[in-house]
Amino acid sequence: MARSIHFVTGTRADFGKLEPLAMAARDAGFDVHFFVTGMHMLDRYGLTKLEVARVPGVALHEALNQRDGDPQDMIFAKTLIAFSDYLAEQRPDLVVVHGDRVEAIACALSCATNYVRCAHIEGGEVSGTIDEIFRHCNSKLAHVHFVSSDVAKRRVMAMGEAEADIHVIGSPELDVHKQPSGVTLDDVKQRYAIPFDDFGIAVLHPVTSEASDMGRQARAMFNALQASGHPFVVIHPNNDPGGDAIMEVINTLPADQFRHLPSMRFAYFSELMRHAAIMVGNSSAGVREAPFLGLPSIDIGTRQTNRALAPSVISCAADDRATITRAMADHWGHRTAGDTGFGQGAAADLFVQTLNAPDFWTKSLQKRFVDDGA
Repeated sequence: MARSIHFVTGTRADFGKLEPLAMAARDAGFDVHFFVTGMHMLDRYGLTKLEVARVPGVALHEALNQRDGDPQDMIFAKTLIAFSDYLAEQRPDLVVVHGDRVEAIACALSCATNYVRCAHIEGGEVSGTIDEIFRHCNSKLAHVHFVSSDVAKRRVMAMGEAEADIHVIGSPELDVHKQPSGVTLDDVKQRYAIPFDDFGIAVLHPVTSEASDMGRQARAMFNALQASGHPFVVIHPNNDPGGDAIMEVINTLPADQFRHLPSMRFAYFSELMRHAAIMVGNSSAGVREAPFLGLPSIDIGTRQTNRALAPSVISCAADDRATITRAMADHWGHRTAGDTGFGQGAAADLFVQTLNAPDFWTKSLQKRFVDDGA
């Protein structure tokens, strides 16, 4: 019987990273499942569980873990209860969690307490917010690590994880960006009613430790974009505390300059990025995917602090209009050479190679702290 691998996805963003790995595992003969929860289940964020459901040859399990306005600790508790029941029923051979979301921590903790093998994707990165705390917690709970860079590997080793359990594969979403998207820009514009020929992309997510200030930051950033006169496609923020304040600002933007959307299919978003003139905001796409595609980006605020070193990324505060204005003038439409600091676009192949290694499935689930990464 094929070994079963269960991927936990709670947002459109982590699904874009997990899908290439899941498809490669499916094609390699593994029994692949998705545990679908979080923002995927909510209408106001585009009901993106439908996008997960389009992946052929995998099983889906849905869990509603929140109502609008639930605090993160309550979402954690609901997810933990749901996933504990799920583990008891399914008993997967491997659970794969990604990054820094509260759903990932709940599922990784459930795996640890039930002695179910757990893999963590993209650990060992820094970002300067509570996301970083969540990410490091996941690294300590997981049994195996698939990281995006040698720098990330060293950080995971510094947390006492064994070098043999850490595999550098790059960022999985780059696998998708490396290949043709399968759609054209005209397809994208028609599907999402985007009227602009020359446009930027803006994505501003809440920083939970700055939730009370996110409305001010959003006004400052979007005022600067509006003053530039350039049109933008705006993707709605995620559902962390402070997101409603950002949406209040987005809902006041003039429709002739800003087209805002709850979500986009990943292939369509990839094609949009390939034709954009610039990216602005604090999404990880601005510091990982944009440099890989040669798209200049302006990184706003603290959410991605110290996460990337690509020269095409300009960092500043939301209210630093002078820097935003100058960066827009200097970099609008100026593509750069692709940056490979987060991988070469071969993560899925490296992931499956690791799964097929003779000792992958026989390693002990009893973790130990390794001093100095030895």
